[in-house]
Amino acid sequence: MSDSPAPLADPHIAFDPAEGRRDVVVLGSTGSIGTQAIDLVLRNPDRFRVTALSAAGGRPGLLAEQARRLRVAAVAVAREDAVPALREALKEAYGSEPLPEILAGPDAATHLAASDCHTVLNGITGSIGLAPTLAALEAGRTLALANKESLIVGGPLVKAVAKPGQIIPVDSEHAALFQALAAGTRADVRKLVVTASGGPFRGRTRAELATVTREDALAHPTWAMGPVITVNSATLVNKGLEVIEAHLLYDIPFDRIEVVVHPQSYVHSMVEFTDGSTLAQATPPDMRGPIAIGIGWPERVPDAAPAFDWSTASTWEFFPLDTEAFPSVGLARHVGELGGTAPAVFNAANEECVDAFLAGRLPFTGIMDTVTEVVAEHGTPAPGTSLTVADVLEAETWARARARELAAEAAGTTAEVRA
Repeated sequence: MSDSPAPLADPHIAFDPAEGRRDVVVLGSTGSIGTQAIDLVLRNPDRFRVTALSAAGGRPGLLAEQARRLRVAAVAVAREDAVPALREALKEAYGSEPLPEILAGPDAATHLAASDCHTVLNGITGSIGLAPTLAALEAGRTLALANKESLIVGGPLVKAVAKPGQIIPVDSEHAALFQALAAGTRADVRKLVVTASGGPFRGRTRAELATVTREDALAHPTWAMGPVITVNSATLVNKGLEVIEAHLLYDIPFDRIEVVVHPQSYVHSMVEFTDGSTLAQATPPDMRGPIAIGIGWPERVPDAAPAFDWSTASTWEFFPLDTEAFPSVGLARHVGELGGTAPAVFNAANEECVDAFLAGRLPFTGIMDTVTEVVAEHGTPAPGTSLTVADVLEAETWARARARELAAEAAGTTAEVRA
């Protein structure tokens, strides 16, 4: 391990604490990560200042209120048709005060990611976060990465531009690994243990999963997240993505990254060292802690998130992963080892299948069945082939189209059976 490349996320890198307040750009500000990050910033105005915000554009009132409270210089929306509503919302929020600069279009967030700041928090959902991730890294910004998809689909691209330790992970699991890894050298690490809540269907067989509904899948027992991420948690696709992400962030081989089910979601992940010691990072489920690590490291933000009341009894359980009912983690390992555009195909096909499931066009078990078929049809990437952004986009376009075709065929077959 000592001769392998430096990891993208490395707690041993000697970060210099920022002088005074740290300027932060928040991408995906109206989503779950973005709103919690803004709450953290507003509670710590002496530590952080948000200079710019980006969002998709579907919640102009919230975006305008965030901009007003934070006094940002610029606001961006991905949808150009959202500008009129945003402008009206800003006028209402700001009154007679000057409005911030408004940017719009698919490249707006990428422009902000390269703007003058210390840290970019990428809280965008989906692989559309790749371009902002690359822009932030190329501009030399510290990247607080909550957008795991950009690393999954563009791993070689990200690794080509990122400096060692330039990325601070914001996923609760990877923030946990990041902190636990500080306790030893890379040569001391035996394995990474990524924990999974098990989602709402822990303990169910594959046959029992065939009839679950949209409402069932969106009823996560621990975390409050967006619909796509919540369904990914129900299928455990999120854990598969996190295995790939852990491999890329910490340069640990796939056969030394394990997934265990921990329903309470208190232990966010663990590192097992060669001397037999295992270090676990634990907090009550709350994303403000990982966000604070992402935008504040190497300093810790006091009271960023709740702590445990150790005077109250509690039970912490751990179970092996049921790979038959939840084959997503094994498939993710497979595409991660294939490399090239295979992870992009996996992620894009999954996003389309989740959309089809949420719309009632695909059964729950059909998500992974369809993704598996799309991955198989994609085949094995040619060895030694360098990856480009165009390659990723082309692979994603094909995977989305093929996933939609297969989902439509499955829906037709189901309708015929019912008839």
